[in-house]
Amino acid sequence: MMPPSRNRPMQHIDRKSLYTSLEARVKYLHSFLDFGVSDIEALKGGSKYIQALIPAVVNIVYKKLLQYDITARAFTTRSTAFEGPMDDTPDEESPQILHRKMFLRAYLKKLCSDPAQMEFWEYLDKVGMMHTGIGRTHPLHIEYIHIGAGLAVIQDVLTEAILSHPRLHIQRKIAIVKALGKVIWIQNDLFTKWYVHDGEEFTDGMDFGEIEKEGWLHGKKVLNEEDGISEGSDDTATACPVSGQKGKDSPTAGVCPFTGISSDMKNLKVQDDKPKVEVTGH
Repeated sequence: MMPPSRNRPMQHIDRKSLYTSLEARVKYLHSFLDFGVSDIEALKGGSKYIQALIPAVVNIVYKKLLQYDITARAFTTRSTAFEGPMDDTPDEESPQILHRKMFLRAYLKKLCSDPAQMEFWEYLDKVGMMHTGIGRTHPLHIEYIHIGAGLAVIQDVLTEAILSHPRLHIQRKIAIVKALGKVIWIQNDLFTKWYVHDGEEFTDGMDFGEIEKEGWLHGKKVLNEEDGISEGSDDTATACPVSGQKGKDSPTAGVCPFTGISSDMKNLKVQDDKPKVEVTGH
C-alpha cells in the first residue's frame, strides 16, 4: 500500500516569502505542523486550565532564571518600560523581577487568546524581535541558548500540569498538550528568525519602520497590566493561583496546581467547573 503522503501533490513554498512575509511564514508552519481548527478549539477549550497555571509557571521560570549568573545578569540591564529602582543582585522580590514577571504573566495570558487571528502571530514575532534589542531605548540582547531553554521550561511545566489534571479526559489532555506544543514551537521559530542568518540575502537592509514599545501592536495595547502583575501588589507575584496563599514562605508558592512538580506540594486544592478535590503530591 502506498504511503498516504505520496497521494498528496507536492506543495510549492516560495523561499523568499518565508523571510519577507510573516503571514507566509506562519501559513507554512501551520501547514507543516498540521496546526488547524482542532488545535484552535483545543486551546480555546483548555484556556481556563492554562490560565490557572500562569502564576505558578511565572514563578518557576524566574526561579530557574535566577539560579544562573549568566541568565540573572540580564535583569541588571534596565528595560525600556521600567523606571523604578533596581537591585544589583536581583532575587525574586527585586523590583525589576516583579516588573518582568508582570510581562511574562501577561504574555502567557496572550497565548490563551485567539490563534486564528494574524495579530496573535504578529505579537509572537514582536516578542522575538524585542529580545534582540531592536526597538528598545536600552538595548538588551538575550542570546538564543537561553531563549530556547526558557521556552522548554514553559512547555515542560505546562505539559506535566495538563497531563496531571485530575478530571480532564485523556483525549482532551492530549489535544491541549499537542496544540500548546505547536504554538510554542512556532514561537520558537519566531525567536530564531531574528537570530539566524538564513534568508539574509532577502532581508539585508529591510526597513522595519517605527518600532512600537513593548506590549503594543498596531497602536493598540495588547498586554494589559491587569493581565499581569502590577508593581507594589503585596507579593501577588508569589501567590498560589488556586489557594491564594502569598509570599515566598507559602508552601505552594511557585507550584503547578495540577501536579507534584515541587516536593513540598501537599493537599493543594484544584477547582474547575466541579466541586474542589484534593490533589496530593506524587
